[in-house]
Amino acid sequence: MRSLSLALLGCLFAASVSEAVAQPAARLDVPVMAGGEEDLDACASSGRIVGLNPRGDGFLSVRSGPGGKPYREIDRLYNGNAVMVCDEQGPWLAVVYGRSADDDCGVGTPWPVRKPYAGPCRFGWIHSRYVQMVAG
Repeated sequence: MRSLSLALLGCLFAASVSEAVAQPAARLDVPVMAGGEEDLDACASSGRIVGLNPRGDGFLSVRSGPGGKPYREIDRLYNGNAVMVCDEQGPWLAVVYGRSADDDCGVGTPWPVRKPYAGPCRFGWIHSRYVQMVAG
């Protein structure tokens, strides 16, 4: 019985890990496109989240596309979080971000062909009002 329980837990863990890896790409309504330049990093700019009111919501919604509704909130960023900016549509930025500012998320080198970002880091769309560009 104990080995059956451990096997079941192992299967559940494997399923949740594969879902966590596959889920971000499936959640976006508008893909985050990166690359397309042989001489530039796939996401050539970087920024930091600033100006959020800690007494208000205190977070910036990461959305599934470049706009408010109808695009869903898929994550949240906070003051000080680092992002790599891959694209923009009007005031909306397509971003990739890791757990720390040191994560380059695979976009710190050139991608000659433009393609949708698929991981390993998180990605989505944020409003540019709360992004201070630091490079690029």
